Amino acid sequence: MNTAIGRPVDRVDGHAKVTGGARYTAEISLPGLTYAAVVGARIPSGRVEAVDASRALAAGGVLAVLTHENLPEIVGQPHLLPSLLGAAAPGQSFFPMQDAAVHYAGQPVALVVAESHEQAQYAASLVDVTYRREPSITSIDEGRDRVYEAQRLFGGLMPGRDERGDVETALAEAPVRVEAGYRFAANHHNALEPPATTAVWQDGRLTLYDSTMGIRATQLTVAHLLGLPLSHVRVITHFVGGGFGSKAMTWPHVTLAAMAARHVGRPVRLALTRAQTYTSNGHREEQEQSISLGATRDGRLTAIRHHKLSITSRFDDWAEPATGVSSQLYGVEHYEGVHSLIQGNTMTPTFTRGPGETLGVFTLETAMDELAYELGVDPVELRLRNHAGADPRGNPWSSDGLAECLRLGAERFGWHGRDPRPRVRRDGDWLIGTGMAAAAYPVAFFMPEQRARARVYEDGSAVVQTGTQEFGTGVLTVATQVAADALGLPLESVRFEAGDTDLPNTSAAVGSAGAGMVSAAVHAAATALRDRLVAMAVADAASPLHGADPAAVEVADGRMRLRDRPGTGESYADLMIRHRLADAEAVGSWTPPPLDTPHGLLTFGAQFAEVAVDPDLGLVRVRRMVGVFAPGRVLNPKLARSQLVGGMVWGLSQALLEGNEMDTRHGRWGASNLGEYLVPVNADIPEITVEFVEVEDDVVPLGIKGVGEIGQVGAAAAVANAVFHATGRRLRRLPLAAELVMDPPASS
Repeated sequence: MNTAIGRPVDRVDGHAKVTGGARYTAEISLPGLTYAAVVGARIPSGRVEAVDASRALAAGGVLAVLTHENLPEIVGQPHLLPSLLGAAAPGQSFFPMQDAAVHYAGQPVALVVAESHEQAQYAASLVDVTYRREPSITSIDEGRDRVYEAQRLFGGLMPGRDERGDVETALAEAPVRVEAGYRFAANHHNALEPPATTAVWQDGRLTLYDSTMGIRATQLTVAHLLGLPLSHVRVITHFVGGGFGSKAMTWPHVTLAAMAARHVGRPVRLALTRAQTYTSNGHREEQEQSISLGATRDGRLTAIRHHKLSITSRFDDWAEPATGVSSQLYGVEHYEGVHSLIQGNTMTPTFTRGPGETLGVFTLETAMDELAYELGVDPVELRLRNHAGADPRGNPWSSDGLAECLRLGAERFGWHGRDPRPRVRRDGDWLIGTGMAAAAYPVAFFMPEQRARARVYEDGSAVVQTGTQEFGTGVLTVATQVAADALGLPLESVRFEAGDTDLPNTSAAVGSAGAGMVSAAVHAAATALRDRLVAMAVADAASPLHGADPAAVEVADGRMRLRDRPGTGESYADLMIRHRLADAEAVGSWTPPPLDTPHGLLTFGAQFAEVAVDPDLGLVRVRRMVGVFAPGRVLNPKLARSQLVGGMVWGLSQALLEGNEMDTRHGRWGASNLGEYLVPVNADIPEITVEFVEVEDDVVPLGIKGVGEIGQVGAAAAVANAVFHATGRRLRRLPLAAELVMDPPASS
């Protein structure tokens, strides 16, 4: 009996957060705690010729200055393997301060440890580093003569090329073609809480308090790099102030904190500054994408060619996979997707919310809007005509819902009756436009086996444990709801414990997979415990349920009872007291299906936006947004809606504000703080409506497809298509800066 699942329950961690009771990594208090500060390279390429640490060592409270000359060598090499494979997850396959080489600006070249944070930061400013600078490549334009096609990307998970049919011939024969190229500035995560790690050694064992999206990934990585048995590394993470992908991998500062703590023989906290987050935990890379669509006169797609070029680091073939959705969303026989790279002087890029598909779908959906105008077909209708009934391998979707999302979104938005002609609707000096886009994001299953433990006490309360962590998505809340229903207990009787690698293992909650994977493990553990107690009752001669078929027993409000005779039964507490049990427990596990499961796995949605554009000033104001999504089973509509609204806001931000450019003279990012890297404030956010389309999915765990990424996908495209409708001009660069949006001056 489900009484908690599906309810808009308040967050179980909400009270601690709003009252200040929650303790984040940089707030953990330990006896003898010291503080570390990173000295970052000021050149993008070259070598460290000398480090003069004399002034820093003479400063008050300084305990040590570590450089490549006195930092021990790491034991394990940081091969880039994503945490979702259950392996070590270094953010990049290069570990700094092992030699004098400098590969990117901001790379750690020294580490200062002092008695206080302020002393460490001040002493770091006194470290004098002499460099020999060498030529660098920090932008696509600088490296166009060094382009190569990626064989594998996304940490080796995906091929760099995806093709079927004969794209060249199909495009050449297509009655209608649309070709477009786009350029996208780099994006940064800007989590409210910058990354921080506190490391403490005791008797050869290491405990890390780390701001991470994957405590198991941190444990595996640091143990591998330092050559420690896995059981000698414990990672604790109770609260994380946002991650968005930046904390999914384990970046060098985590291991550096452990090495510094071992060097000084005391606990060390290493908290990155806001500026250092731009050079220390990855980013969404600068990229260019081009797309060609071939179609019949009635709007049936015949071919898609989608290419992406981006800049990666010197040591990793990392690229967001931009062509996953474009190869699946629409039924097209001929397809070609290719990723090309330039190795540059930057750190390895990484997952950033909606990785790959936020910009891949932008490219596809703005081109689809252009095709709709070329054909004179309504943009919603064009997508309905082309939605694929199966994935490219011919496998059925695990669940669909795109058509319903498109139709419901059009209804809620008031799309029908819209005048499609650009630049005809005005509100005073503002041009008004509306736009839409389809949305889709892959559903992922991550290895290895997911485990959880459930325990019921003789007072009727319960605790459920698993080694996940709460980084703002609400996973602890939905897992508590799942546990309460599986155990048949009131929600308030169930407590959830997480954030510690000493608890049963689950993978990092990334890729919108957290709710599904954690819930599957929790459901398995709670169900196993419930079945154990039911079996005990039916075998107990003193129980009212003695001799009953266990399958005929249900549990509600902590009371086991016969389904057809609810008055016959007893509580967990009665049974346990009679058996003199203080508690009873069970461990449950769930093993993800193979990656080649014979189903198409996408979460679908539709995005709609209305904008007002001042053509003289180039200002764009988003007036309203509507998003409709089919994410499978919704465990908690309040939290799901919050996640989706947050994603839509980020899509708006990506369309209009967010972007960072390299200052190629110095090989550094132009913006390194929130005063220069623009994000929306409350006044920028319009009325946002989120609706759900219910779809049943028997393939994914508990029918949950996830909402963490899909909210951002398609939002920027809907905004950009609305800007076209308002102005009549296609803009092919993000963000849509004022100088791009404003009307060009009239020719004299």
